[in-house]
Amino acid sequence: MSSPAERRRELVAELARLNEAYFVHDAPLVPDADYDELAKELRALDAAHPELRDVFSDSVGAAISTVFSPVTHVEPMLSLDNVFDEEELRAWSERVERGLGDGVEPRFAVEPKIDGLALSITYRDGVLVQAATRGDGRVGEDVTDNVRTIASVPQQITLPGFGLGLLEIRGEVYLAKEDFVRLNESQHELGAKEFANPRNAAAGSLRQKDAAVTRERPLSFLAYQIVDVNDALGQTSYAEALAQLADWGFHVAASTCSVQGTAAMVEAANWFEAHRHDLPYDIDGTVIKLDDLRQRVQLGSTSRAPRWAIARKFPPEERTTRLLAIEVSIGRTGRATPYAVLESVLVAGSRVAMATLHNEDQVREKDVRPGDLVVVRKAGDVIPEIVGAVAEEGVERGPVWQFPTTCPECEGALVRVGDESDTYCTNPNCPAQQMQKIVHFASRGALDIEGLGEQRVGQLLSEGLIADVADLFTLRVEDLVTLEGFGELSAQGLIGAIAAVREAPLSRFLVGLGIRHVGPVAARELARAFHSYDALAAAPLEALEAVEGIGPVIAQSVYEYVRDDEAIARVEKMTRAGVALVETVAESSLEQTLAGKAVVVTGSVEGYSRDEAAAAIVARGGTCPGSVSAKTYCVLVGEAPGASKVTKAQSVGVPMVPATQFEELLSTGTWSATLE
Repeated sequence: MSSPAERRRELVAELARLNEAYFVHDAPLVPDADYDELAKELRALDAAHPELRDVFSDSVGAAISTVFSPVTHVEPMLSLDNVFDEEELRAWSERVERGLGDGVEPRFAVEPKIDGLALSITYRDGVLVQAATRGDGRVGEDVTDNVRTIASVPQQITLPGFGLGLLEIRGEVYLAKEDFVRLNESQHELGAKEFANPRNAAAGSLRQKDAAVTRERPLSFLAYQIVDVNDALGQTSYAEALAQLADWGFHVAASTCSVQGTAAMVEAANWFEAHRHDLPYDIDGTVIKLDDLRQRVQLGSTSRAPRWAIARKFPPEERTTRLLAIEVSIGRTGRATPYAVLESVLVAGSRVAMATLHNEDQVREKDVRPGDLVVVRKAGDVIPEIVGAVAEEGVERGPVWQFPTTCPECEGALVRVGDESDTYCTNPNCPAQQMQKIVHFASRGALDIEGLGEQRVGQLLSEGLIADVADLFTLRVEDLVTLEGFGELSAQGLIGAIAAVREAPLSRFLVGLGIRHVGPVAARELARAFHSYDALAAAPLEALEAVEGIGPVIAQSVYEYVRDDEAIARVEKMTRAGVALVETVAESSLEQTLAGKAVVVTGSVEGYSRDEAAAAIVARGGTCPGSVSAKTYCVLVGEAPGASKVTKAQSVGVPMVPATQFEELLSTGTWSATLE
């Protein structure tokens, strides 16, 4: 066992290495959760052995790079202390109350902790004169020219009747999720390296030597602090500061709330954890601050962090673990997907032992091999994936993994088609494909047939009772009662669940049939346009392409599917079994104010998740496609909108409606204010 001093030296060296990679090179080596564990161990060592403390104990960043000129902040840009669960958060709140004294129940501001790059922008008499990164908290890097290219950063601010003097506006530079996806798509088309995550992309884009490169990146800035050097504003609360920032034209987190007392604060922090994936940008926690600025002064700060604020970190969505093996699974389309077999690790609150590797190219590009230490990511309900390998000094890696040439299920040939990156099993009778097609058909996202999971489907296939989804509708109770695991009641239950979906809307059948490129949105638009499968099957290609939100790729896929002999036989069998295959639209009591109108939503809308906003539009007769076209009625612009949708709307002349007008849009079909 290392002595405390030896272990501390090891921790300091490792944290310094990780800090340099993260802050200077924008290339983190390990997930934040792994870094936090090391930092937590160092803090515990320093608390137990105060004689070992040194300047590293109070550091909040890393030495700045030599690429940019140094800038000394007017006030230090301190870090935040972290808590990781509700108990620690309540303990912090109790310390705040004791510090304020006299039985004061504090008012807290609770806001999302954006996973971006901290930035300070200096304004002198209202004019932007300098912008700097955090750096080591006291000295940052001059990135003024690059920041001037960010559309959401005002070049000038005014306050009638006041001399503004010297102000620092602090916040985070970030990339919205959809802008990150489009940026990586652009990088891929150019043959350039793709970014690992939005935070890396934002940091790398801001810290460019050439501001012209930064200008091409869809960066955004979210403001959360005013450093009023000359006390020109006389503000007393954080709510006032946010309102002032918004008046100046800065983006602020609309989801920020101000609440009284510990119980309400904890509830608000928990809300953000439950809705972290509903926001248009990545967050890795919440930040809780005292709302009263005078109380902040009363509590003060340590050398590295304020006592009046805390970061509640969410359960980590990235961790490191050991890659034991790489296997291949076969899906309903025959696609062969490599996946990782892992040493079990706790990620995002659940145990992960397998993760997807997507396709052969991804395995090659990430260069992961059995035996590697790897980073695994799990965002909410998303299937865990491997981000990449972690370099281990002095460890010899295993051989490069080779994609198999035969199907692990049927030994049919595995081939790549054309220029596609995916590999397919070419045997149409592959048992894995047949099973996955039926599992998909019965899944919650398609027909949602209760009691028909993967294990039950496999049993029905092995007994020869079904070979295709159409066979489900000819099953009888007497076919099932003799099977293992079935009794009279369970057999009747499954047959009843299958019978119940005979009248399901056509849109759900279109999803369930697994037509290539047809997801829930496209299925809904096709069903609304043609109303019945017969009409859809008879439609010429031009009519399919004319449907709002259906491009030529989807149209061609549908056109070929409905004319395929196997699909024709499948649908005829379902029709004979009493399946309706028509779009049943429930009568809505709401006025159809948006009938026939396509409304695109970008950014977050207060009071609505993305799905809820789309549902509200559809309930009033409208459609909510995922992209902007000349046929779009309007674009609803919420907090942190995607730059690509805004740019497209501007280029084709589609009106942009602020999210504050959403209720008016729903109730009247029009709006009273439009964004430029």
